[in-house]
Amino acid sequence: MKPSIIKLRNYFKLEAKNEYQNSAVIGGLERMLEPWAAEARAENLPETIIQAVTTRLRDYHRLSEESRKETLYGLWNRIQRELGDGKPPQESAKPRAQPTPEKAPPPQESDQRTPSEVETPTPEPEPIPKLRPQLSPGEGADLNADVTTLKRVGPSYAKTLERLGIRTLGDMLYHFPHRYDDYSKMKPINRLGVGEKVSVIGTVTSVNTRDTRGGRTKLVEAVINDGSAAMRVTWFNQPWIKKQLRQGIQIVVSGQTDQYLGRLTMNNPDWTPIEKKNLMSEGIVPIYPLTAKITQRWMRNKMHAMVTDWAPKVHDPLPSALLHDAELMDLSRALREIHFPTTWEQLKEARHRLSFDEIFLLQLGVLQQKQDWFKRTASVFRQEEGWLDRQLQRLPFTLTSAQQRTLSEVMNDLASGHPMNRLIQGDVGSGKTIIAALAIALITDQGSQAAMMAPTSILAEQHYHSLLKLLTTNGGPLRPEQIHLMVGATSESEKIEIRAGLASGEISVVIGTHALIEAPVEFHDIQLAIVDEQHRFGVRQRAALRAKGTNPHLMVMTATPIPRSLALTVYGDLDLSLIDEMPPGRQDVETHVLYPKERERAYSLIRRQVEAGHQAFIIYPLVEKSGTQHASDESPEKAAVEEHAYLQKEVFPDLKLGLLHGRLPPADKEEVMTKFRERQIDILVSTSVVEVGVDIPNATVMLVEGAHRFGLAQLHQFRGRVGRGEAKAYCLLIPSQANAVENERLLAMVETNDGFDLAEKDLGQRGPGEFLGTRQSGYSELRLASLTDLKLIQKARHHAQALFQRDPDLSYAEHQQLADTLNRFWSSGSGDIS
Repeated sequence: MKPSIIKLRNYFKLEAKNEYQNSAVIGGLERMLEPWAAEARAENLPETIIQAVTTRLRDYHRLSEESRKETLYGLWNRIQRELGDGKPPQESAKPRAQPTPEKAPPPQESDQRTPSEVETPTPEPEPIPKLRPQLSPGEGADLNADVTTLKRVGPSYAKTLERLGIRTLGDMLYHFPHRYDDYSKMKPINRLGVGEKVSVIGTVTSVNTRDTRGGRTKLVEAVINDGSAAMRVTWFNQPWIKKQLRQGIQIVVSGQTDQYLGRLTMNNPDWTPIEKKNLMSEGIVPIYPLTAKITQRWMRNKMHAMVTDWAPKVHDPLPSALLHDAELMDLSRALREIHFPTTWEQLKEARHRLSFDEIFLLQLGVLQQKQDWFKRTASVFRQEEGWLDRQLQRLPFTLTSAQQRTLSEVMNDLASGHPMNRLIQGDVGSGKTIIAALAIALITDQGSQAAMMAPTSILAEQHYHSLLKLLTTNGGPLRPEQIHLMVGATSESEKIEIRAGLASGEISVVIGTHALIEAPVEFHDIQLAIVDEQHRFGVRQRAALRAKGTNPHLMVMTATPIPRSLALTVYGDLDLSLIDEMPPGRQDVETHVLYPKERERAYSLIRRQVEAGHQAFIIYPLVEKSGTQHASDESPEKAAVEEHAYLQKEVFPDLKLGLLHGRLPPADKEEVMTKFRERQIDILVSTSVVEVGVDIPNATVMLVEGAHRFGLAQLHQFRGRVGRGEAKAYCLLIPSQANAVENERLLAMVETNDGFDLAEKDLGQRGPGEFLGTRQSGYSELRLASLTDLKLIQKARHHAQALFQRDPDLSYAEHQQLADTLNRFWSSGSGDIS
């Protein structure tokens, strides 16, 4: 195993041991990216892996603990697939013994979705679509030709380029610079401030190496001078840099300025030697991602020859009318400008054109998926006259206008003769479950079956109790024995009975976790599949549930508001229903951020609320503390097990406290939830396991400890656990340290109760990962386009819909090249059609 991989594995294991606190490396994991990437390239590690690691970990500090855990697992699994036999390596306990297989780095103490909580197996990420250019007809060798077609690129260089993901001429043409230097506009060193991200030209005046941390770390230090001032530049654990730097050479360093002992510094910057011809020119110089044995000079020379010879020959797949209407640069020119820009404005237009292509092809793809789905036939379920009125009269409440609108859309889908493919999104407590219940009622009333799949046993049990009440009481259409719950903890004997009932048709409705999609489960006539918190499931898992029937209707639900830019792309193949109105009586939850020293104020509020007959939640990010720290100290790491004992003994000795976390056996978790639901517990001390699926109308206080460690979506879900009754409710957020009180996410929670506003903020702060979940996870790896660029997405969607309406099969002569490009773009992707 290469040292860089061993080092990465050790970082990941230490991060897991530290509860995903971003503390495995001083200053955060992102601080090790530059030196690690350089070391990995020196070891000839594939560039695809290097880029994946640096891309995923660059914003690691912005992620919640759950997302950090998923990111590390995903990266390690990818490394296993690409470098080994699918089994992660492990150092043997014996000196110099051969490595032996083990499982991926395990989580150790964090409660961010342990396996017992999320019963859904983590699906593999779907491969991402790639944009591949095509030559104009009659132009000679096409761009699928090997890179050895280029002059002076032999098998040895071709093998090296393969580590950058470059195998063909087309790959070469689409290997874009990751930044640009404009030597004419660089600031002199004496005008730089601390914290600026800049590029600086300077002459190396000295370079040396020294050991730090007892010899465990090699530090390369150089001093560069540009005539205005000098600046110290350091690289950690990259000793080979000393051999590449020489006193008197001119280099460009790019990074963020820092300060040490009052002097300006730059740590682990990107750097390149200056070519005299670039220094004398006034052009913009491209800087490419590299690998070992490839220099910027070599890459720029080859890329210049490549772009000069081949870019003019690339056929533009977009019809000329579309280029005109969308005001886009033609493809050949865009490829020239993105590699060797004439001006910054031309570079901006080139990036816009190439980003447009990616989103435009995504839009065409989801439109085709939607059309393919609509071409299928499904069973028709029409209401008898007065049926729906009778069902609504049974309810103890009146539907909101948003619920009525959504219900009408669902009923129209069920009567259409085509399989429903609808996403229902609504904020916490907006009333999605009743829509699902009424759809189930219609399906089962006509003799068919329905299944609802949830990601956790707690959420599945919550739905089971809700549907049991909605469908079997007050003259409901079903009997209790026709509705069953099947989760991982269900006994095997009971599972056998449920499977038999589903196969015979005696059981009409089953609610469960991934146990529903296991091979032994067969349905007599399943016609409705419902997936809740759908972003926690992968394409293959939804497909497995659908495969239990023949084109059953599909309803997916989420309480995580989806930003509009993602709704138009990632979920563009689904019909969307938005429940944007809360039931009467629901009021905004009053939210406050408190300093850690103000914790007693929070305890006082909880006590007053309990004395008034209400209940409270206290959430901790960890299950247990590591080490022997006492729960009552002011350690920033507070955990549920220790704090439960401390609170029960020292703070609320006269109240009844319950403890809930993912490591409890399922039966114990259900017992705790039942007691809390029946008001036998005053305060529930819990981890993030209560993020979804807990409906306690009597709870009025949500206290979240270590609040800065959670993402906005999670915090909003926590807040949604209270305020579900008529009483005033409160959400109190306490970060572990006082300096986190001004945390941007926490302040956003105070500013608004609107989940959609928070979703947009979360998308802007942390990117789309939290919303994508496992659905088309490759969307986050688009080359240029950003899923946060709503303006570009709306533009591309508008033109894709217009073209699709005219020629949905892309059969017109002027669309043949576009059809070929679309097929190649999606050839390696995976749609959401089963």
